[in-house]
Formats: sequence, structure tokens, C-alpha cells
Amino acid sequence: MDKSIRLQRTESVLKELLQEALSSLGDSTLNTLGVTDVVCSKGKYYAEVFIYPEAYTPKEQQAILHALKKAEGILREYVLSVSGWYKCPKFKFCFDESLERAKTLDALFAQIASNHTKNGENGGEK
Repeated sequence: MDKSIRLQRTESVLKELLQEALSSLGDSTLNTLGVTDVVCSKGKYYAEVFIYPEAYTPKEQQAILHALKKAEGILREYVLSVSGWYKCPKFKFCFDESLERAKTLDALFAQIASNHTKNGENGGEK
């Protein structure tokens, strides 16, 4: 599914603006969060905002998501005031689990490579 250039541009701008908005919040937990990606709906009414998970426990993640939901109005106002847009999408925040999956896959590939190297060396010695 190809996205239009306009939609990709909107997502990129939103990612930057949300990162700025989060860093300007008074909550020390929220202003250190990193936005990894933003995916907008086709009509730009909704945007899924992916947050870098760091080392938060599931309980901490729930608390952060709750705080982000409460701060959504402030974040939307910030985006509107800085961007000059006449509307701002509603945000749905979630933690980016794809990064954890990528780390797991990298670890598996490294393990397979080391096992392959060990087996290759042992086979060559005999």
C-alpha cells in the first residue's frame, strides 16, 4: 500500500512536532519519551503515535499511556499553534513493539551465525 507524499509529509511533520511538544511538558516522565513513528489515517482524522518503549514495565507503560491520553488536548493545541493547520488528528498512543521484535531477531541471527561458525570450524578440523 503506497502512501501519498502528502500523507508521508504530514506524518513526518507530526512526528517532529509531537517530539517537541512532549519535551516541553512539565511531566518528567512524558518529556523524556521518544516518538519512533506516526501513522495517520487516510483522511488525517486519526494518528497512531508510536513511543520508544525503553525499559518500562507493563505497569509503567499503562501509566504513561494514561498520562498521554490526558495530555492529548495540550499536544493537539501545540501542533495546531505551531503548524498553522486548521485541524489536528486525534492521537492514539502506543509503545513501539517492533523495536523489541527487531532486537530479538538480531539476537537470534547472531546466535545462529555463531553456532554456524562453531560447527563449521569443528567440521573443518576433523
